[in-house]
Amino acid sequence: MEFTVDKENSTVHVTREFDASQSDVWAAWTEPEILDQWWAPLPWKSVTKSMEFKEGGRRLYAMVGPNGEEHWSLADYTSITPKTNFKLLDGFCDEQGNLNQSMSRSNWNVNFTESNGTTTVQVQIKHKTLDDLEMHIKMGFKEGFSATLEALAKLLTKR
Repeated sequence: MEFTVDKENSTVHVTREFDASQSDVWAAWTEPEILDQWWAPLPWKSVTKSMEFKEGGRRLYAMVGPNGEEHWSLADYTSITPKTNFKLLDGFCDEQGNLNQSMSRSNWNVNFTESNGTTTVQVQIKHKTLDDLEMHIKMGFKEGFSATLEALAKLLTKR
């Protein structure tokens, strides 16, 4: 996995290859019943309350900790090109989807390409400010996202 931080542009770039077809990797990112199996670093779990994967749709979900603590997020899908790309606006919220106004949202651009049965996922996460980017890094984003992508790789090898 490649994880780079572009402080000048307040952006994180992540690239990860998976030994799976593009269709399987796409499904893992876009179908809630699969997404919830890997989207949180263990021992945390991802629980989707609602998800409508379409332009203008959204996913409301929680990361639930081992002691029952919940951290809610909202993803608004802004663009979808089936099997190859989707974009979303991500932010922290409450259980009803009311955004936490003290924290800005980030723009995600997720690309999928396949070559010889291996699928590469490239994620670009643009933050509003460098302070926002640095706050997410301090919250353990790199470690957590690395763990979730590793969980996805293991899930895909079982399929």
